[in-house]
Amino acid sequence: MIRPAVAGDAPAIAQIWNAAIRDTTITFNPDEKSVDDVAALIEQACLVWEDEGRVLGFVRYFQFRGGAGYRYTAEHTIMLHADAHGQGAGRKLMDAICVDAKTAGMHTLFAGCSAENPGAVRFHAALGFQTVATLPEVGFKFGRWIDLVLMQKHL
Repeated sequence: MIRPAVAGDAPAIAQIWNAAIRDTTITFNPDEKSVDDVAALIEQACLVWEDEGRVLGFVRYFQFRGGAGYRYTAEHTIMLHADAHGQGAGRKLMDAICVDAKTAGMHTLFAGCSAENPGAVRFHAALGFQTVATLPEVGFKFGRWIDLVLMQKHL
């Protein structure tokens, strides 16, 4: 079931996010999120996928860049628990957040995918996102430089 995130989801979301921070390059951020950090972030647009009372994934969007000129452009973050991969939850979360963003007046949604995560690039392409740029060596994690693939979907 997909539903809006609530403060009580923060520990589960933090667990999912922190596993990605610790163990992967799908995010370049090396600093784990506290439950309080996550609770503050989910006050903005954030949806979760819950299965049998367990949060197994989340998606959120936020303004792409600061300033009023970017108010109709958003970027998103989507992450799934390792147990949730391959079950269609990611597609359902993305479909729901695109509807939510469009309803909120967003014109376009960006995905920033680590070039070391070709699965994310394929996933977003299957959802209608198009690669608009590859930014060489803009991320640094685990002692190496990583490219960022920017993908865009007009809502």
